[in-house]
Amino acid sequence: MPLAASTSYPLLDAFWTIFEIFAFVVWFWVLVVVLTDLFRSRDLSGGAKALWFLFVLFVPLIGLLSYLMVRGSSMHERTERQAQEQEEAFRSYVQNVSEQPNTADQLSTLADLHDRRVISDSEFEQQKAKVLASH
Repeated sequence: MPLAASTSYPLLDAFWTIFEIFAFVVWFWVLVVVLTDLFRSRDLSGGAKALWFLFVLFVPLIGLLSYLMVRGSSMHERTERQAQEQEEAFRSYVQNVSEQPNTADQLSTLADLHDRRVISDSEFEQQKAKVLASH
């Protein structure tokens, strides 16, 4: 007896189940994207956000479709603006960190000055303590 004949789950039902799972995953993904956009949006007041949230929560299909029709065209712009702000903050942080001299460089400079007798032993120890205390 072939395997297909021994099962009671027809192929069309298997495809339908796969489609339902796919639709649920897409539905959940759209819900997360819309709610993320809703709460990150700076042009809505708290009350407007609460109303949109309740609308999407209690009337999900109509709420999501309404949100996408009313505010969907600017979702990309808000997402892009936020990505640019995050990138600028990251670049600023990296630039700030890279401009600060690290402890090893400062100690090596102090040791070089000490070896060339530019600074005395006591000045070397004092500056070394400052460098180690600041990091």
